[in-house]
Amino acid sequence: MRTEYIRRASSEEVLFLRSILNHQLGINVADKVIPEDILVKVSPRTGRIREIFLPNGLKLASIRASSYTFNLTIHMARIIKELVKPVKLRLVVANEIANDVIKFSTNVFSKHVIDVDDDLRVGDEVLIVDENDNLLCVGRMFLSPYEVMFFTRGIAARIRGCVSHG
Repeated sequence: MRTEYIRRASSEEVLFLRSILNHQLGINVADKVIPEDILVKVSPRTGRIREIFLPNGLKLASIRASSYTFNLTIHMARIIKELVKPVKLRLVVANEIANDVIKFSTNVFSKHVIDVDDDLRVGDEVLIVDENDNLLCVGRMFLSPYEVMFFTRGIAARIRGCVSHG
């Protein structure tokens, strides 16, 4: 049984991945986020790209097979956060629970959300930040922005990864 393998991305693949990211985020930042010399992990069965890495081996993102969109890592989220102004692509939580969000890293509940980007949709990747715009986690929206701000109960976003406690 063959396993997936990692290789350098062709220039066409880099352009393709950048266009996916720009479309997914709704902003033009992919040129600064995805460098020319990225590495890709390719599925031997389908030949499709499944993950992207920096040349030093640091994972930038994985790609969902069902929708061919990115699942962001904390590293890529940090880069994107520096490129876009608040509250774009963000879910802002109260400072009082910021440490708990990192510690337990499961979900963010609506009652803890202070602000959210109105352009986000259910299923979109979201940067979870505190009131001071410090990146806490990255995840996926579970409710629409209107629902997040309206409801006092329920999951606003499912967390995929968080920054370290340090």
